[in-house]
Amino acid sequence: LATAWDGPRPLNTVETGQTMFTSSHNPGPKLGSGNNSRPSSKDGPKKNIWSSMLDSVANGKRLPEKNLLILGGTPESQREFLDTLSADTSDPSLSNDRRKGRVPPVANQFALGYTYQDVLDADQEDTLARVSAYLLSEPSLSFAPLLKPLLTAQSVPETLVVILLDWSDPWTWVRRLREWVRLLRHVLISLDDETKIVMEETMTEWRDRKRGIDPGSTAAQGLTSSGGPVTIPLGPGEWDEGLGIPMCVVCQGADKIEKLEKDHGWHEEQFDFILQFMRTILLKHGASLIYTTPFLANSLQGLLHSSLGIHSLLKRQSLKHNVIDRDKILVPSNWDSWGKIRIIREGFDMEGVSTAWSIEIQDPPEPLSGSPVDGDKSSQGEDVAGLDDGTSAVAIFEQTIKDPKLDASMTHPGSQHSKNKVEVDTFDMQSFLGKQLEVLEQLKLEDEKDRTAKPVPQLEMSPLDDNGRVNEHIGPVQFNMGGIQVDADDMLRKLKEREANRSQRKDTLSAPSGEKSHNQALANFFAGLVKKPGGSLAGAGLGVGETAADSP
Repeated sequence: LATAWDGPRPLNTVETGQTMFTSSHNPGPKLGSGNNSRPSSKDGPKKNIWSSMLDSVANGKRLPEKNLLILGGTPESQREFLDTLSADTSDPSLSNDRRKGRVPPVANQFALGYTYQDVLDADQEDTLARVSAYLLSEPSLSFAPLLKPLLTAQSVPETLVVILLDWSDPWTWVRRLREWVRLLRHVLISLDDETKIVMEETMTEWRDRKRGIDPGSTAAQGLTSSGGPVTIPLGPGEWDEGLGIPMCVVCQGADKIEKLEKDHGWHEEQFDFILQFMRTILLKHGASLIYTTPFLANSLQGLLHSSLGIHSLLKRQSLKHNVIDRDKILVPSNWDSWGKIRIIREGFDMEGVSTAWSIEIQDPPEPLSGSPVDGDKSSQGEDVAGLDDGTSAVAIFEQTIKDPKLDASMTHPGSQHSKNKVEVDTFDMQSFLGKQLEVLEQLKLEDEKDRTAKPVPQLEMSPLDDNGRVNEHIGPVQFNMGGIQVDADDMLRKLKEREANRSQRKDTLSAPSGEKSHNQALANFFAGLVKKPGGSLAGAGLGVGETAADSP
């Protein structure tokens, strides 16, 4: 029975005709209503926790981003450079196709090109950094607005400038390098003040690096901890014209050095002069220099990765200089000096070249079509005038290192200078053949004169002379002509008898001269058959027919 009760009911209260479970129908207060209870809603603070965790993981796995500003070369040589840079050098026994890395698509046909590369660790599994490569082929002021956005206060410390040159035309190296440096100076001067401050700090850091000693090594720490910071003073011509960005000059196609030596007669003097000149002007910018050969093991990866601050976590590679092998030259930054350059070959004017280069790079860039190779007379006149004043480094270089084709066309064929050249001037094919025909005709006339002056000696034995010894050896000469067996000896005897009879009757009856000559020819013919049994049967048939008609 239901009773009137205004107070709270017990948890398991049974009413008339209905059973009520308080745990299911009256759950009471929800979870999380207290201060120490767990949240029951999926849209609560749990979302913020996961977001922060994902952000922290993403920041931990974010790849360092580096930038390569590749200047110069052709689209093909730029691709070759990227292939060499991405090649797997861990196993030298691999073929060229297998050694090539995975190169993303390269867009470098027009204006400013772009591609990227992931730098892998020594095990080719872990990615150390991602390198963005920007490519430009022509040093024109029209492309300066494209380069300026790439150089910011954040990107400058992670950027390396690479200038590509090629051994197919080493006589243009200094001119091309001058125009690229002029373009870079024009762009860097126009940057904002914040970026310029970062550039100055970057150059100071590079300039203060200990030569040949890694700043993080134990030796460097010992030097600094023993007596405080140690600063090695800069030598003459070092870091005089720092650009604000590290720079590396890559000379591709070192395998063409042998071709220059064999085909154009170059010697060690020319190659040493090029090396001394390049090292002198690059020393002023604190730049590095390397010669590369396609698909051959070289230190290009190590040089560029160390310049960008990319180091392997598994294998530490040491970068060693090489100034002995002329096709594997490697001059790292902060290693070179005037003393090391001077010992290559005496007589090189480093002071004059250094001063001329500092003056020459102040001007705005000029189009490369104005080089002497392309035949611009006005530019040649300016460089020659600069050479007279001692202020044009390009003219000094091109006076010694000349284009072999241009040099051969400007040199007189009879001069002493042309005798030392390997090249020779070739004539047109028809002109050459015409001259040869004249020579052959002249020789033919000379032979005819000699033949006329010296008569042909007579044979010791005429066809009509009897020679019993020959007859004994060859025997009777017979042949079949039209089914008739003809004896050559008998026919010759009859001809002689007839000739003798006619000579006896000469007074009474004179034979026509034509018939006599005809008989003489027949006699000579049959005499020839006696001497040579293999004579012409056609000629023999003619003689037999006529003789048979006239014989008695």
